[in-house]
Amino acid sequence: MAEKITPRNQDYSRWYTDLILQAQLADYSPVRGCMVLRPYGFALWENLKNALDRRFKATGHENAYFPLFIPMSFIQKEAQHVEGFSPELAVVTHGGGKELEEPLVVRPTSETIIGEMYSQWIQSYRDLPVLINQWGNVVRWELRTRPFLRTMEFLWQEGHTAHATHEEAEAETRQMLEVYADCAINEAAIPVIPGRKSESEKFAGADTSYSIEAMMGDRRALQSATSHSLGQNFAKAFDIKYLDRNNELQYCWTTSWGLSWRMVGAIIMVHGDDQGLVLPPRLAPIQVVAVPIYKTDEERGGVMGAIEKVEAALGESVRLKVDDRDEYSPGWKFNEWELRGVPLRIEVGPRDVAKEQVVLARRNRPGREGKTFVPLSGLASAVTDALTVIQNEMLQTAIEFRDANTYHPTDYESFKEAVSKGFALTWWCGEIACEDKVKEETKATTRCIPFDQPGGTGECIVCSGVAEEVAIFARAY
Repeated sequence: MAEKITPRNQDYSRWYTDLILQAQLADYSPVRGCMVLRPYGFALWENLKNALDRRFKATGHENAYFPLFIPMSFIQKEAQHVEGFSPELAVVTHGGGKELEEPLVVRPTSETIIGEMYSQWIQSYRDLPVLINQWGNVVRWELRTRPFLRTMEFLWQEGHTAHATHEEAEAETRQMLEVYADCAINEAAIPVIPGRKSESEKFAGADTSYSIEAMMGDRRALQSATSHSLGQNFAKAFDIKYLDRNNELQYCWTTSWGLSWRMVGAIIMVHGDDQGLVLPPRLAPIQVVAVPIYKTDEERGGVMGAIEKVEAALGESVRLKVDDRDEYSPGWKFNEWELRGVPLRIEVGPRDVAKEQVVLARRNRPGREGKTFVPLSGLASAVTDALTVIQNEMLQTAIEFRDANTYHPTDYESFKEAVSKGFALTWWCGEIACEDKVKEETKATTRCIPFDQPGGTGECIVCSGVAEEVAIFARAY
């Protein structure tokens, strides 16, 4: 086994990186600020990607791919966009041993180059809407990095759409945020809060930005996905026009939306414990691990025969791994697969063979509490039911944790205490000056203005002015 994981209550940041390395999700790269995604981590990302991709296609979107390199002049066409991204740009000035006529930016996001292509593809209202998604990588020159959460290069998807009207674009933006929320809740078992970003927190170049926000195990917030209504800003910058039904030239309304592998970081931090990962069954690379237990060759024959029955019973219905390595003890294997977060373990020993049963051990309920004896004859349905129960319990546990650490302060002093301990859901007037004061004095920021609002008005937690909405404030990654 690897060295012991640092306990969460001792050093949460160290626990997080220990877990990533020892569970073999990722490793550090020779390139500063980048990481190597190992097969187990890539399998987790792939399962998340596939779950999202199904949802994208079900809502009419198609996948495409655009270049990694973007002409600098494209980035500079939209003023807010270049101002927002300039500090993070990686720029190529030489290629093939020669200085380039125009520097190329390594893709930080693709609104500009996709906007250029849309201006060539869209001529008439008959060409709309354009609904395209891209799976790829981007580069942002981060100074302080953390695996999955903030790296110079990261994997993600970015959707880019063009519409005839503002109403259609706004509906698309909200629809895709709902897709992200559905995937986070039902696949990752993470209870996210959807809402609108404040003016100071919105995407550079957007009219309106929306996000889903989640509470991590250390009670900090993580922005888990975003969806942006870009208005006509990029359409005007890149001349994306169409002839409407009256044969008049109009600018399109565009959107963009994205989710990155930081969702993997969210899964680690929302569900993980001091023993390691706890993975939701729907996304886990290995859903069930079978561990044979024997001491003699005679016992081995009977146990492995039972393991074959396990494999036959489960077939292709679950992602099953049989750990039949002789060089490790059963106890070592139990610890190994607990560390790697496998949702369900099947134990088969000589006594189980005699009784034609197996032991099911659930990762989300360690010890005797999570163990049950199941007859081999009913194994398939018992495993399916157990995985469903685990998925639902993980979501419920995360909801209870978030709700227990969400506060409703009524004055500024209690507000400052609240954001030091978790989420503060409170009235806010919407003024940037109040936001800035909070950030300066508490290091907390507005995470989002939830769609679910109480109605009426209240008193701003900062300035005591009239507030028409409540917002979530928290310290965040």
